[in-house]
Amino acid sequence: MIDDLDLGYDEQDRGDKGRHRRGRKRGGRSGGGRGKTVLALLLALVLLGGIGGGAFYGFERIQNYFVTPDYEGAGTEDVTVQIPQGAFLADMAVALYDAGVIKSTKAFIQAAEDNSRSRNIQPGTYKLRKEMSGANALAAMLDPKNRIINGITIPEGRTAKSIYKLLSEKTDIPVKDFEAAAKDPKKLGVPDWWFNRNDGKKVKKSIEGFLYPDTYEIPPDATAEAILGQMVDHFLTVTQGMEFADRVQKERGGISPYEALIVASLAQAEAGTKKDLGKVARVAYNRVYGEFFCNCLEMDVTVNYYLELTGQKTKTSAEMTRDELLDTKNPYSRKLRGLIPTPINNPGKEALEGAMDPPNEKWVYFVAIDKEGNSAFTADYNQHLKNIEKAKEAGVL
Repeated sequence: MIDDLDLGYDEQDRGDKGRHRRGRKRGGRSGGGRGKTVLALLLALVLLGGIGGGAFYGFERIQNYFVTPDYEGAGTEDVTVQIPQGAFLADMAVALYDAGVIKSTKAFIQAAEDNSRSRNIQPGTYKLRKEMSGANALAAMLDPKNRIINGITIPEGRTAKSIYKLLSEKTDIPVKDFEAAAKDPKKLGVPDWWFNRNDGKKVKKSIEGFLYPDTYEIPPDATAEAILGQMVDHFLTVTQGMEFADRVQKERGGISPYEALIVASLAQAEAGTKKDLGKVARVAYNRVYGEFFCNCLEMDVTVNYYLELTGQKTKTSAEMTRDELLDTKNPYSRKLRGLIPTPINNPGKEALEGAMDPPNEKWVYFVAIDKEGNSAFTADYNQHLKNIEKAKEAGVL
C-alpha cells in the first residue's frame, strides 16, 4: 500500500542521473514535490491510525521516505574530490557521495537546484571535508579558494616523449613512469579498432596521436597512468563529437581513421599556419594514395621524428645528411612507399578537421614562401620550382 502512495524513492539511486541536469526546472521528483509529499504523509497517517500499537513505529519508518538524509555542519576531515569535464549535477553528487562528503546524493542536488550559482561549478579538483551538509558542500565548491589549481597546457603537435617531459616537470612523476604506462594504449583507453589500417601495412600500436593537446588540471595524487588516461579520454570525446571516424570512413575513400590520424599529425608538423592544415593533409593523401611518382611522403618531419624517437638530436632540413634523408631502413623514411607506421605527434582539433575534410585539389608540392609561415601549393612541378625561388627571395630557404 505504501507503494501506491508513491512515498519516495531510493536516496542513492545512481541510475537516475539523467533526471538531474543543470538548470532543471523545479517541481519534478528530484525537486522535492513537497505538495505531493505532504498529501502522501497525511494519507499515511490516516492509514497508520488504524494499525494500533505499531503506529509510532510505522510512522518513523515512513518518515524516512520524506526526509532527505543529510549531515549537519561543515564536516570533519579534509578530502579531495575530482569533478570531471562535462559533469552534470547528478555526476557531481555521486562523486561527493563516493568520497564521503555528503550523506545522500539528493541532499546535494536539492541544495544545487535551490541555488542558481550551482551552474558556475567548474570541473577540477576540490578540497572539501567529509560529512558535510549538502548546502555546505555546495557553498564550498562555489568558493574559489577550495578549487585546487594544478593545470598544465599541452601544446598542439608535441610528441609523446616531449609530453612525458612536460608532465614530469609539473608533477614530479618520473618520465619512465609515463613511458611504462604508455606501453599499453588499450589499458589507457584506446579502443582496438582505432589501430585498424586499410593500406596493408603492419599495425604498430602506439600512444602517439592519442594524447590530446589541451589544458589539464592534474589531481595532486594522480598517477602517470591516470594522467595519460585522462588525455586519451579527452581525445575520444573530441573525435566522437567531430564524428571523425565516421566521416573519414564515409568520405575518404577507404582510408581508415588511424591513417587519417597519421595524416593529421603530418599536417600539424608541416603547416606553418592554421589555414594550411587541410592543404598539407591533402598533399599527404595525394602523395601516398594518388599518382605521385614514388607514392611516398617525402617530408623531412618524419625523419626528425625518428631521430627524436631513437634519442638523437633533431635537425633542420638543411642540417640533415643525404644518408639520413634517403635511409630506407628507417621505418619513418621520407622515401618509403605509403604511410609511416604511426602518427609523429599529437595533433589538435583543427589538424584533425583538416585530415577529415581536406580541400578537393590535386596538389602534390608545397613550400613555405614567407616568414609568416604561408605556403604555396601546386600540382605542377615547374610551378613548384618557381615557388621555391620565391621562398629563397623571401629568405625562407
